[in-house]
Amino acid sequence: MDGNRQKGNNKGRNGGIPQALFGILIALVVSWFISIMLSGNTSRFMSNNQTELSYSDFLSKVNDGSIYRVRIASEDIYAYEKGEELYSGSITDISEIDTQEKLDNYMKKIVASQDKVYHVVRVQDDGLVDRLLTKRVEIIGTKASIVMDLIISLAPFLILWVLIGMFARRMSAGMGGGMGGIFGVGQSKAKRYMQKETGVTFKDVAGEDEAKESLQEIVDFLHNPKKYTYVGAKLPKGALLVGPPGTGKTLLAKAVAGEAKVPFFSMTGSDFVEMFAGVGASRVRDLFKQAKQAAPCIVFIDEIDAIGRSRDTRAGSGADSEREQTLNQLLSEMDGFEINNGIMVMAATNRPEILDQALLRPGRFDRRVVVEKPDLKGRVNILKVHAKDVKLDETVDFEEIALSTSGAVGADLANMINEAAITAAKAKREKVSQQDLKDAVEVVLVGKEKKDRILSKEERRIVSYHEVGHALVTALQKHTEPVQKITIVPRTMGALGYVLQTPEEEKYLNTKKELEERLVVYLSGRAAEDVVFDTITTGAANDIEEATKLARAMVTQYGMSEKFGLMGLATTRSMYLENGVDMNCGDETATAVDEEVQRMLKVAFEKAKELLRNNREALDKIAEYLIEKETITGKEFMKLFTEITGIEEQKTERIIEKEDKDNA
Repeated sequence: MDGNRQKGNNKGRNGGIPQALFGILIALVVSWFISIMLSGNTSRFMSNNQTELSYSDFLSKVNDGSIYRVRIASEDIYAYEKGEELYSGSITDISEIDTQEKLDNYMKKIVASQDKVYHVVRVQDDGLVDRLLTKRVEIIGTKASIVMDLIISLAPFLILWVLIGMFARRMSAGMGGGMGGIFGVGQSKAKRYMQKETGVTFKDVAGEDEAKESLQEIVDFLHNPKKYTYVGAKLPKGALLVGPPGTGKTLLAKAVAGEAKVPFFSMTGSDFVEMFAGVGASRVRDLFKQAKQAAPCIVFIDEIDAIGRSRDTRAGSGADSEREQTLNQLLSEMDGFEINNGIMVMAATNRPEILDQALLRPGRFDRRVVVEKPDLKGRVNILKVHAKDVKLDETVDFEEIALSTSGAVGADLANMINEAAITAAKAKREKVSQQDLKDAVEVVLVGKEKKDRILSKEERRIVSYHEVGHALVTALQKHTEPVQKITIVPRTMGALGYVLQTPEEEKYLNTKKELEERLVVYLSGRAAEDVVFDTITTGAANDIEEATKLARAMVTQYGMSEKFGLMGLATTRSMYLENGVDMNCGDETATAVDEEVQRMLKVAFEKAKELLRNNREALDKIAEYLIEKETITGKEFMKLFTEITGIEEQKTERIIEKEDKDNA
């Protein structure tokens, strides 16, 4: 489809002629018409009575007195003959026209009354002028001009050259991919926001108080540079914003420009990279040339790791060479600034560990601003910022939503607010409720309900026991998070059912006991299948993946294995991206790590089966209840659990009290 669309775009309305060729044809026609206009040959377009006349017939009309005026050009003669009298004949008054025949005769007379113009090709005749003067014919000459003749000769070619150049630039724009294509490929692609045009201030940024405080000094320096230069302080050359995706790094940079009220140049690292060698360095030069002219200003480079990656000492490819040239030019421009010239360079990245050390040294990016995932208070503030234009009812409690979204970033929270507003609008409610927000959290985390996916009776039983197994083991252990919801309704992200757990408070550390119990919870769904059906299914794939990841981290990173003790066996590849770890050990040790991880998972699985066997009655009754209801709340689950097992945990009372408070 895309190929056909592109093919269609290359054709104009002229039946398939390419646009460039069609444009050239138009240019030729326009040039020809203009050349005629400039040459004074417009008479042929000015009269409908113009007639071609031979030179001999022209002389005959001159001799019999029919011609009263001639215009003599270099190669042409235009002879004028008087028309008939308008009122000669029977019609003497226009009021006498009362029939169609009289009207037709009248119009014929009008046409006949107009002067007739004859075009005659001029021949060599030295006696022509004397003959015309003898017959008292008015002679009108054409003034000759060498300059005008030159213009007439060159005008078509000049116009054609200009039009072809315009079409060539348009065509090359698609090849070069930049401003002006090949002709402007080295120009900067930076988008410039003038004063106040970013439309963002620190009020629009929530949940990043420490980052805002660090950047506030830069804003103050741009506002009041003399206050700092008086005591000898210098404006930091650059500020590097680092953090996970979606935390608001770009938003913070725009807020700095909005607060400082200075021009803001925005460009991504990939905009410097091009297929032509030397283009990246040229664009860097052009960007900073514009910045110097607009100083004081802010230059922001998003995703700087595209050009700032650490240089490899080994021989690289042409692409690496081009990237290094771009980086070298960037380093040179940042180091070549005059002191306190009012240019502030800001950059953002998710991968600071791969940046070149020369880029991070003092004098270039002097300040590193960490933009982390927001804490509980930060998430509450972010929700309030994104909900400022959303109508909310009195049931909305942002603290509860923030508590249930631990680990979410600003982009996730903004999406949740929007999903809640969409849900309320679809239900034709004028305000967003707390339930809308809860549903939105589930939509963002696990997807929408798949109403068209109907599970068989046996599959519903398996999924029900699987999810109740998770919930029951959670309730039977002490260091786990309370259950808020259990459902066996399939979701669009692939889950056939899930258990929603909400922490009672924000936590930044986990004990070994908490992680061991989490392993048991991960494997309890598979354990329930094994205990009840004496078989296993593919439904535990994600549980096994998460359990293995956690057990391996406990062994290699957290030092929670008795076999390896405090030895660090792996390092994360990225501080802010979840893209795995690199092992720092030999093959034999790696094999021993696998064996230890396998042992831990086996112990957790056996414990999960033991807990479920000892509470089989609760497992069966709650699973049957879930099959009937499809979705049950944490309050319903804990009441059933307490009635059947007789266990009343402190966290059970807390969750029931919390849901009663929400309902009130």
